[in-house]
Amino acid sequence: MALKYALVHEWLTPKATGGSELVVQEILKHIDADLYALIDFESTNPNSYLFQRPIGTTFLQYLPFARNGVQKYLPLLPLAIEQLDLRAYDVIISSSHTVAKGVLTSPEQMHVCYCHTPMRFAWELTFDYLRSSPSGRGLPGVLTRYLLHRMRQWDTLSANRVDYFIANSQNTARRIWRCYRRPATVIYPPVNIERFPLVSTKQDFYLTVSRLVSYKKVSLIVRAFNQLKKPLVVIGTGPELKQIRKLAQSNVRVLGEQPNEVVEKYMAAAKAFVYAAYEDFGIAPVEAQACGTPVIAYAAGGALETVRSISQYPDTGTGIFFTTQTEAALIEAIENFEACQKMFQPEWIRTHATQFAAQVFRDKFLAFLQNSWQDYSTKNQHLSG
Repeated sequence: MALKYALVHEWLTPKATGGSELVVQEILKHIDADLYALIDFESTNPNSYLFQRPIGTTFLQYLPFARNGVQKYLPLLPLAIEQLDLRAYDVIISSSHTVAKGVLTSPEQMHVCYCHTPMRFAWELTFDYLRSSPSGRGLPGVLTRYLLHRMRQWDTLSANRVDYFIANSQNTARRIWRCYRRPATVIYPPVNIERFPLVSTKQDFYLTVSRLVSYKKVSLIVRAFNQLKKPLVVIGTGPELKQIRKLAQSNVRVLGEQPNEVVEKYMAAAKAFVYAAYEDFGIAPVEAQACGTPVIAYAAGGALETVRSISQYPDTGTGIFFTTQTEAALIEAIENFEACQKMFQPEWIRTHATQFAAQVFRDKFLAFLQNSWQDYSTKNQHLSG
C-alpha cells in the first residue's frame, strides 16, 4: 500500500521566496504530499506554483495582518502548529526554521525534519535581536527575554518529536547538535544550476544579490565600494532599500527588485559576486558559481562549504574569503581578488557548483526517505514484538 505523506512548512506568502521555499517546491515535484502551513496566501496567488492547491492552515490564517507575516504573533506559533491534525498520514515531512517541526504525531507515524536552522532569534542571535529592537529594552525587554526563554524550552522539547533530522549544511548540523543534541544527515538544498548560463568572459563590475535586511550586511558592502570607487551592482529589495540607495555613491548602482532574467544576466557577467552574510547555507553564491563567477564571501556558515578558497586550492579555487564583517576586511579581500583574478577558471567554477544541483538533492532526499522508513519500520516491529 502506498504511503500517505504530509509536508509542513511555516508560512506560504508571496514575500516568502527564500531557500526554504525552494526546498518545499522541489520536494513537491517528487512526492505526492498534502501541504500544510501556519498561514497560506500562495494558493490564491495566480503567479505561484501553489495556485489553487489545497493547503491546510491554522487559526493564524484569520488574524489581522497575518498576510504580512505571522512573526508578530510569535507567542502563538507553537500553539498554532500543534493544532494541525495529521493523523491520516504515514510520513510527516517538516520543512522547519521556526516551529514546523513541532507538529504532533503518533508512534505509528514517521517524522522527518528538513531543518534549515534552529530558530536563530531564540538561540545565537538573541542578543543581537534584543539590542536592535525597541522591545529588547526596559520593561518590554524583560518580557521579551522571558518569551525567548520559553521559546527555547519549547524548541528543545519539540525536537524530541522528530525521528530523523536532515540539515541543509554541516554548519546547521552542528547547530542542531548544539541546540537539541540530535545527529543530522546533511543534504544540501536544490539549486537550479541550469537556470544560470556559464559565461567565461566577465565585465568590469562586482555584484551582490540579496534581500535588503540588516543581517545580510549589504550596507557594509556598499560602504566598502564607496571607498574603493569600483563599480558595484546591487539587486534586491527589502526594508533597507531606501537606506542603501541613500548610502550608495555614483559607482554603486542599486537596481532594487529585478526579474529572473535580469538577475541571471548580471550573475553571468559580473567579475565577482560579493557576499557578506552569515547564512546557514546561502543559495546566491552557488548560483553565481553556476555562471562561472567567482565569489568573495564572509568566511562563516554555509559559504565555507560551497566556496573553495583560491589560497587553499590554487588550481580549482572558486572564491576568496574575508574573516571579519568589516569594511577593511572586505576591501582587503577585493584587492586580493584583483591580484589573482586570472587564476580563476570559470569552467571549473561551474563544475564545482553542479554538486548542489536539484537532481542531486532529489536523489539524496528520496534515498534518505526510503532508508529512514525501512529503519523506522524495523524499530517499530522490534518494539511491538
